Amino acid sequence: MKRSVRPLFSVLLLIVVAATLTCRVATRRGIGLVPLQNEVGLAAKPPVRPVLNATLLKLAAVDLGVGKLKLEVEQLLEENFRSQGRHRSFLSSGRYNRIDVRVRTSRGIPVQLRSPQFYRLWLGFRRNLQGWWRNRGYHPDIMLDLVRLVRVPIDRHNGLVGSERRYSSCAVVGNSGILLKSEYGELIDGHEAVIRLNNARIGGFDGNVGSKTSFSFVNSNILHLCARREGCFCHPYGVTVPMVMYICQPAHFLDYTLCNSSHKAPLLITDPRFDELCTRIVKYYSLKRFVEEMKKPLEEWGSAHDGSMFHYSSGMQAVMLALGVCEKVSIFGFGKSVSAKHHYHTNQKAELHLHDYEAEYDLYRDLVERPEVLPFISDKFKFPPVVIYQ
Repeated sequence: MKRSVRPLFSVLLLIVVAATLTCRVATRRGIGLVPLQNEVGLAAKPPVRPVLNATLLKLAAVDLGVGKLKLEVEQLLEENFRSQGRHRSFLSSGRYNRIDVRVRTSRGIPVQLRSPQFYRLWLGFRRNLQGWWRNRGYHPDIMLDLVRLVRVPIDRHNGLVGSERRYSSCAVVGNSGILLKSEYGELIDGHEAVIRLNNARIGGFDGNVGSKTSFSFVNSNILHLCARREGCFCHPYGVTVPMVMYICQPAHFLDYTLCNSSHKAPLLITDPRFDELCTRIVKYYSLKRFVEEMKKPLEEWGSAHDGSMFHYSSGMQAVMLALGVCEKVSIFGFGKSVSAKHHYHTNQKAELHLHDYEAEYDLYRDLVERPEVLPFISDKFKFPPVVIYQ
């Protein structure tokens, strides 16, 4: 009797051993809800962010033009507009040239007290300029605030109070002439939000660039031209389309102060901390390309790019803005071709030397392939997927 039980017991024992081994293999392969464990029982760590060039990071963080900018702001706050030659026609208009009395500031700088209308404009200008200057600085977490700074005011204007989510998808439409070789219009308009640059004309180009505009991204030189028009007209996409603008020159706060009250849609200025972040990123890529691809010494970069005037393009900052306010980002019309015009809507052929477009193209490629290598951005920020359409 005992002998007949032993074979049965052996079979059962083999079944138990086999089941145990199967469970162990399944656990090691990650089957089930338990996370994969390493040998010491800890959850697997996310990939480590690549180590960036410390020398380039340090140089990219240096603002070569900050001294000149500070002096310009101080002069403007003292109402010394004489050095701001670009604004002579604006300030000498019939609305503001009635001089009452000549006085001097506490620093002894002569100023002119114009009409009460100009005085109200100047008070608003001074308040806006002071707030902008006070907020300058480097803050790596600023990308996390872009929805609050940009989308929330736009939604509030449209009656969508409490909406603090990202746009599901965004198309950033550049102005390159390469767009004339494609028919992306319908694809562009299919995005929840469409961002256009510097009020580029779309009439007659619908098949290439689409017709939908959620908001326009411009530099302040565009608004300066608009300020000369009756009612500060600056709405090629309609008076209800919001405008987001970065400041090229502090004196352009005059144009903003004058035009903001006449805009029916929001006229927003980019946060100077966001401007600083974009400046550092582009400068890092420009320095990197200068050394690694052009094989030139770092000390020659400033003279080659007019260091104090070096600046990112409007398109670059619009792309960075889209990263912060969109779940998915599609980029159109960024790039160039020897057979294409510089801008699809103009006959301009020359590029601005204060931009390093090749460095910005390197940045865009990294956004698609390896966004974790972008410098100066907080690890808390999660990059959305990016697609570039050529």
